[in-house]
Amino acid sequence: MAISLYDISVASSLQVLGGVAGALDKGAAHCTENGIDLAEVAGTRLVPDMWSFRDQIYSVMHHSLGSIKGVESGAFSPPELDPEMDYAGCQALIASAIEMLGGYTREQVNAWEDNDVLFSLGRFELPFKAPEFVLSFSHPNLYFHATTAYDMLRMKGTPIGKMDFMGPLRTAG
Repeated sequence: MAISLYDISVASSLQVLGGVAGALDKGAAHCTENGIDLAEVAGTRLVPDMWSFRDQIYSVMHHSLGSIKGVESGAFSPPELDPEMDYAGCQALIASAIEMLGGYTREQVNAWEDNDVLFSLGRFELPFKAPEFVLSFSHPNLYFHATTAYDMLRMKGTPIGKMDFMGPLRTAG
């Protein structure tokens, strides 16, 4: 069985997004039950020079839904972050990304396999073919930001584990 662009992009991103959505729900419940301010969680940083929780969540969306939009359009740049997004906004953003990614068809995405994708940051540019962009650029970023958000929830005491991070597995059955 060949692995398609759809499999490595949309299907893999939906799995990560599912894990993030579940962790966000458990985080909200844990914080509410334990009197932890969700506004504080949204602004949490692991270290002062690292992006906040809300920025990590925004980047999860950007390297999943934004990635496939970049494959489609041929252009991808860093996101403009929303410094005012609250915890509920983080949840809504991930839910929206899941819904929008679910609207892409296998045929539609696989038709973009030979697309060029140009990552640009100011004058700095990196040219990719669609599969290499997803596998070597967007996925490492997606997993990094999802892991960092997960770690921030764990730091706040949210009872989540590896299976929560992994999201809905794509099993043979």
